Amino acid sequence: MIVTRFAPSPTGRLHLGHAHSALLAHRRAREANGRFLLRIEDIDGTRCRPEFADGIVDDLAWLGLDWDGEIRRQSEHMDEYRAGLDRLASMDLVYPCFCTRAEIRAEIERSGAAPHGPEGPLYPGTCRSLSRDEREARIAQGKPHALRLDMARACEDVGALHWHDRRHGDRLAAPARFGDVVLGRKETPASYHLAVTLDDALQGVTLVTRGEDLLDATDVHRLLQALFRLPTPDYEHHPLILDAEGRRLAKRDNAPTLHSLRLAGRVPAEVREMAAG
Repeated sequence: MIVTRFAPSPTGRLHLGHAHSALLAHRRAREANGRFLLRIEDIDGTRCRPEFADGIVDDLAWLGLDWDGEIRRQSEHMDEYRAGLDRLASMDLVYPCFCTRAEIRAEIERSGAAPHGPEGPLYPGTCRSLSRDEREARIAQGKPHALRLDMARACEDVGALHWHDRRHGDRLAAPARFGDVVLGRKETPASYHLAVTLDDALQGVTLVTRGEDLLDATDVHRLLQALFRLPTPDYEHHPLILDAEGRRLAKRDNAPTLHSLRLAGRVPAEVREMAAG
């Protein structure tokens, strides 16, 4: 059975790009007599708001989408993400990083030619070589820290990895180009990479549909799937909906929301057509 999901973050109201992704996931499930799930990715307590989560549910229902089962809210499952981090720690695959963002930028600037990955300059590995005693001492002192994946060791453990995308074909995963990614912070116990990987497996998602801006990130998710011995779903990374200037729609750029279109008198059928891309 095909199981898809739509998993927005409640940091604002949905726009046409979200509608396009939700409609695609819903269609893929319904045309195969499968299941369509709704997940609210609200682990970032500094940016997510309950009123936006309520708005997401309202917008989707107005658009005419239905979903199967209860809505999964990530904020209610922090213990599961911590257990995942603990499991990686027991495998000696994560380490505490005490560097601030400013310190990381300064170290990169000093290096002169820091390697770049899909998300920008790679973390230079400053804290990777700290001794266990030094790490424990800093933690005991209450120093803030993130937990980073030891990427080189993780890749060595799993070897070559592949995954399949319905639009982009078979792909060889190359997670090393992301460097030692953050998997958890004090204020956000799980990163997007960790939470989405665990959630998709726990919910039995068999087809992940999302924007092609996340195509590269799937390499990290494939690595985590291998480390946790989780099944690998099929993927479909769709083109993004662009504005009149050719830019991707984004909340930070005040993209027109479904709510604003609704207030302007648009009906669901019109908005569904606008979101078709």
